[in-house]
Parts: sequence; structure tokens; C-alpha cells
Amino acid sequence: MGTDRGTDDGGSAVAPNLRSETSRLLSFSDGVFAIIITLLVLDLQPPEGRRGELLHALVERWPAYLAYLTSYLVVAVSWLNHRAALHRVGSSGKGLQWWNLGVLFTTALVPFAASVISQAVREGDQADERVGVALYGAVGLLLSASWMGLFHYLARRHDLLDPAVSRGFFPTERARAAVGVLGYALAILIGFLASPLLALVIFLLLPAFYAATSSGLYELRHLRHPHG
Repeated sequence: MGTDRGTDDGGSAVAPNLRSETSRLLSFSDGVFAIIITLLVLDLQPPEGRRGELLHALVERWPAYLAYLTSYLVVAVSWLNHRAALHRVGSSGKGLQWWNLGVLFTTALVPFAASVISQAVREGDQADERVGVALYGAVGLLLSASWMGLFHYLARRHDLLDPAVSRGFFPTERARAAVGVLGYALAILIGFLASPLLALVIFLLLPAFYAATSSGLYELRHLRHPHG
């Protein structure tokens, strides 16, 4: 949901000089993201099976692969989004630090939710699958809401931003985060009322959407209409 160096509405480069406290905030957060993304792979364990059935056993673990792929995209896009946000911040403060901790807290729940939904799809019945979908969707909803809060805070605190940053950047990012809140809520409802498998598809599409729009919607509009 972001890049390390952005552009403003006029396409000029944004490369603010981070103050020391913001730089430490970024370094600490990078370490947390690295741990979270490493934990995701722990659910990919070698399958157990009789001799000659390794291929079948590997195929049976497809829910773990799907959960890993989806959750890896969620965490990876969150990391890109985080760097894009903080590289537009010129100074830090208690408010920003608390919102940042909120984002890290909800992101750290992703490996647990991924493990639960993987096991539910692989070994449980439809009731377990619905619970797994609800848990994963709830974590995704909380994650999106924490991003909305962070972006709302930065959209209102122009004094913390680098002067070169467009005033429209964080309001646009806030709207993109709202897509996640609505999308995960919809997936929870569909998983309970219709099909848990369809909910899994939505879980995969949401991080794909954020990855495809990682430079920001207003920047995409600028690229499509460079002379507009």
C-alpha cells in the first residue's frame, strides 16, 4: 500500500529527512514486521503419511499454502504501506507512536489467525471452517481499522508531515483502508451465511487489491492522466 519514496500530486519526489525519533520508530517497526512474516512459515510443516503417498499428503495441505500466501501478502503490503507512511513524516509524537503500536499489534495477530483457518479447513467440519473464517476476517477487519486510525491521525496532523507531501495522500490512504474494513466484514458474513471457500477468495483478493494500488489511488490517477 505504499512505496519508500512517493510523489506528490505534481509528480515531484518526496524524500523527507526523518528526525531521529521517527527513524527509531521505523527501525523498531521493521524488526517487528520481520518477526511476524517469519512466523507465518512455521505453519508449513512436512506432511505425515505412508511411504509412497508424499505427493497426496502435500496436496492435502493446500489450505496451509493458501493461508501462507494470503497472510504473506497481507503482512508484506502492510510493511510497504508502513514505510510509505513514515517516509512522509517529518517528526514523531506520542499519538503517532500509539497508532503505530496499534498497527503492529493487529498485524502480529495474522500468523495466529492464518494457522487457525488453515487447520479448520484442513481438518474441521463446516462449523469449524466458519469459525476460522470469522476469526481471520475479524483480524483483517481490526488491521484495516488500525490503518484507518493511523491515516486519519496523519491526515489531521499536517504539522508532522514533510512539507512536500500532498494534503490528499493520507485521506486517500484512509479511504483505501476503509475498503479493507468493508471487505473483511463482507467475507465474515459470506463465510457464515453462504460459503467459507468464497470468503477465502475474498481474503486473497483484498491484499491483491492493496498490492496493485500500493502507490496510492491519487498517484494512479496522476499516472493515467499525466497532463490532467
